Amino acid sequence: MSRPGQRLASALRPLALASLVANAGLIVTGAAVRLTGSGLGCPTWPKCTDDSYTTTAEMGVHGVIEFGNRLLTFVLVALAFATFFAALVSRPRRKSLIILSIAVALGVPGQGVVGGITVLTKLNPWVVGLHFILSIALIAGCYALWRRVDEGDGRPVPLVPTPIRHLAWITALVSFAVIAVGVVVTGSGPHAGDQGAKRNGLDPAAISQVHADLVFLLIGLSVALWFALRALNAPPATIRAAGVLIAVEFGQGIIGFVQYFTHLPVILVAAHMLGAAVTWTATLAVLWSLRTRPELPRPTDQPTPAVVQPAEPVPAS
Repeated sequence: MSRPGQRLASALRPLALASLVANAGLIVTGAAVRLTGSGLGCPTWPKCTDDSYTTTAEMGVHGVIEFGNRLLTFVLVALAFATFFAALVSRPRRKSLIILSIAVALGVPGQGVVGGITVLTKLNPWVVGLHFILSIALIAGCYALWRRVDEGDGRPVPLVPTPIRHLAWITALVSFAVIAVGVVVTGSGPHAGDQGAKRNGLDPAAISQVHADLVFLLIGLSVALWFALRALNAPPATIRAAGVLIAVEFGQGIIGFVQYFTHLPVILVAAHMLGAAVTWTATLAVLWSLRTRPELPRPTDQPTPAVVQPAEPVPAS
């Protein structure tokens, strides 16, 4: 392998981590777009205006904020494709890493298209919500790629009993449900991204109560998982991952309650959106800590072919 190829291959894990962080950052910049009323700062897509791909001075700060969010997509694409090529030139070449990097590389432009649809539909709250959920899916893909770099390709080896794994997966499903319902809450609230954008028509108080109930369920399941892991003397890394998840959930819950009772100040809403990405990442960390993947066994050396000895000459009688 050439020296540039070696450098690219050695950068695979940092590139995967950078892609993970950047996709979480997209949630933050998307929040800035919505919370500053800049959702239609660029009123069309893929151009920013009918005559320009970039923002113009007449569009003011809203155009700058929206266009800046669009530019981040190009950073995500560059990181995704760099990660793919790093996986491609790595030796030994690993199919699992190539597949994951392709999934992320295709997901980023797909996310950009959905972002364009949100503009073309004048910030339809359901399309905006789908835009956020796709970011959560991309975070999962990037996290899986980042963790798989340091794993083998053997069959997963469970580190905890099956009932505990089931409890962890139920916790993960509830974690996703909390995020999904939180998106619906956002679609019913005041921060639409533009003064003329429609809301989903649901009662904010009622859907917020559903969201809060799911948060309580999530925390209860996480605490139960932590106690179960300790009782079974699970690996320290697994117990620690569950503890981190509980701490993140409590922090996210406090932000959520404070923002609700203080009438959704912009800074707390932005922090809560970032917290959703952090909570989801902590959830993935728990799932990843439940098993390990060994290296595939190396193929044994081929046996040396037997050497046929010539027959002893038979003396003449």
